[in-house]
Amino acid sequence: MTTSLPEPALPQAVAAPPPVPTHGLGVWFVGNRSALFWLALKTGFWTVLSLGFYRFWMKTRLRRWYWSSIRPGGHPLEYVGDPWEKLLGFFIAVVILTFYIGIVNLLLMFASFSLFQSSFIGYFGSVLGVIPIWFYAQYRARRYVLGRTRWRGVRFGLEKGAWGYAWRALVHWIITICTAGLLWPRMTFYLEKYKTDRTFFGSAKLVQGGRWTMLYRAAGPFALGVVLVFLLAVWLVWLQPLIPQSDAPLDDLLGSMGAAIDLGYMPFDWTAPQRLFLFIPVTMLLIYGAVHYRFVTKRILADHKHAEGVQMRSKLKGLRISMIYVLGTTIAYTILVFGIVGIVGVAFALLGPDAILEAQIGTGDPLGDLPQWLSVVIIALLYLSVFLFWGVLHHVFVTFPLMRHMAITLSLHNVVGLSDVSQRARDEFAEAEGFAEALDLGAAI
Repeated sequence: MTTSLPEPALPQAVAAPPPVPTHGLGVWFVGNRSALFWLALKTGFWTVLSLGFYRFWMKTRLRRWYWSSIRPGGHPLEYVGDPWEKLLGFFIAVVILTFYIGIVNLLLMFASFSLFQSSFIGYFGSVLGVIPIWFYAQYRARRYVLGRTRWRGVRFGLEKGAWGYAWRALVHWIITICTAGLLWPRMTFYLEKYKTDRTFFGSAKLVQGGRWTMLYRAAGPFALGVVLVFLLAVWLVWLQPLIPQSDAPLDDLLGSMGAAIDLGYMPFDWTAPQRLFLFIPVTMLLIYGAVHYRFVTKRILADHKHAEGVQMRSKLKGLRISMIYVLGTTIAYTILVFGIVGIVGVAFALLGPDAILEAQIGTGDPLGDLPQWLSVVIIALLYLSVFLFWGVLHHVFVTFPLMRHMAITLSLHNVVGLSDVSQRARDEFAEAEGFAEALDLGAAI
């Protein structure tokens, strides 16, 4: 009787992507809110303690958490960005921007004083000069994030074209402003098409299909809000004036208001002032319309994105997104406002004139005896702590549910083309997201 030895285990293939299914792929989201809360709180604490330097590590860790929670077909996304890249890129961008803004501002101010005898033109030109860099930074930040994102071991990527995006964005904004916003969907579509048509997943190139006119249906609620604001203004100003004396000359109105303020009475007899409360629901409709347009356009555009053998589908719900955005933002900013009010109260207790008076009459709080430098340190720590907690709540109540809803409502159809995708070379970045960080465009995940 002989015993057979077990066969040696076959070595596993290295970096081999899992087989591509023949059917479509749904997207899962496996993250939970409590884990995100503690991660955001911990990384935010170290960011405050390091006076902001840890923010690059904080952003990297948060992105890795979000990316790994999103799992198309059960396979998680991977974020492989390096915080040292972000830190060095930030320093490079700051040096370049300092040189650019300094030289440009110097030339503009010299020309403004020489030609117009005023500094206004110089300041206005300085603001305009930063706008192209702002668009440039947006594109570069997206290119970096895609270049450091992988799925099934295959890298995403975005072709070079930041300056092309910048001048196109300027032209589209000028057209949109000149048409009073009527061509806003046109700008949204063509700017997204410029970025999508240069996006790759490995060797597969994405294409943005459709037409820009299809985005008008997403603008419906916002357009309705604008119309209602216009009609309400016509009613309150011309048809049944809120202030009957509003047809008087402007100088007389301003004079009456100044005299009334000095004497302490209302300058006009208001006609049905309760009509002003109508602006509350109209303003809420405008907010809802803006959020609805921003995210429903993403759904419409996603439905028309495709690569060879791959098609995207989104079932994003505009009402659900608006509820998440409005409710979460309200919670976060309510805490922020209460925190700031509390800090002001502590500041007056430690440094304000009332604290000095109470100390002189013997009824002051014991904290009033603290040295001034220690009081300033306490106020600064409270200030940073409030904004730290606000950032944590924004992640928990806004970013987390938004990303979860956008992920689980997205799916991939006709995925047979994924089997033909090959790896692409790693994109190298000298400044990473430095320009976006320097211009404060990199706060979002």
